[in-house]
Amino acid sequence: MSDTTLEIRNLHARIAGGETILRGVDLVVPRGEVHALMGPNGSGKSTLAKIIAGDPAYEVTDGEILLEGEDVLALEPDERARAGLYLAFQYPVEVPGVSIANFLRLALNARRDEDDEIGVMEFYQKLQRAVAALDWDESILERNLHEGFSGGEKKRSEILQLLVLEPKYAILDETDSGLDVDALKVVAKGVNAARGPEFGALLITHYQRLLNYIVPDRVHVMVQGRVVTEGPKELAMELDQKGYDWVREQVGA
Repeated sequence: MSDTTLEIRNLHARIAGGETILRGVDLVVPRGEVHALMGPNGSGKSTLAKIIAGDPAYEVTDGEILLEGEDVLALEPDERARAGLYLAFQYPVEVPGVSIANFLRLALNARRDEDDEIGVMEFYQKLQRAVAALDWDESILERNLHEGFSGGEKKRSEILQLLVLEPKYAILDETDSGLDVDALKVVAKGVNAARGPEFGALLITHYQRLLNYIVPDRVHVMVQGRVVTEGPKELAMELDQKGYDWVREQVGA
């Protein structure tokens, strides 16, 4: 497999000490592509996202998560982030007392050597570009991270962070959840602004609606803890029209 991919191999996982949720997930996202992961409620999509990011509430019992050829399962969440992974949460948490600007400056410098901190001008230019891509006012940068934000503002803030941090791979866990059409278009604009040969993304969603604005290179379908089929972007439209029962019937799930 190419050394410019995020690859999940035969991943089995469970809630720590409890129920098995992932039952042999195989999935590859190359840099330069945006893939969609779809599936019914309870199929394991959000669990997969959390495990890739290193959530300690879950225990991996078999398989590998390879970031450009290196298994990251032994790495802590912050180490995975420094290696180039980014997770946009389905329910972003509030962080009182820390402004968005300060949070992003600290996050960028955490990935650099101590004697190579980002310059003020370079950092400010990054912020300006990201805010402009999301049609936001720069005053948002002085607000505390997600504190008092609406659901749509929290999702937009997650994409702002993505644009500034420029990870190699982003996992976007139901970024469209709870968004109206206007907010969805803004978030999609930000994701599309991040697209390029050095960036790969996995969009986790129930619905084809998001994929009207962020057109995926590939669509994967998860049922009962496994990726059971995949195909081109048209597969998302078929799922939107038919639901998931026909997929379950095909795989005997």
